[in-house]
Amino acid sequence: MKKVLSIVAATAMLAIVACGPSAEDKKRAEEKRIQDSIEAATRTADSLATLEQSMMPDTTAMDTTAAPAVEVK
Repeated sequence: MKKVLSIVAATAMLAIVACGPSAEDKKRAEEKRIQDSIEAATRTADSLATLEQSMMPDTTAMDTTAAPAVEVK
């Protein structure tokens, strides 16, 4: 009986180990996680740049402090 339980336990341990992801799967998952992080950082930077641009004053507006182009007499 002891021998049977040992064989069953060893088989169960091998089955559990075999169910894990392969080294290639782990590498692909790591690369995907890195790519996703880069994309998220890029989106955040783009959003911040857009926000910063929208908060900048409009420099194309007419300068009301400048002297008039034509002098009124």
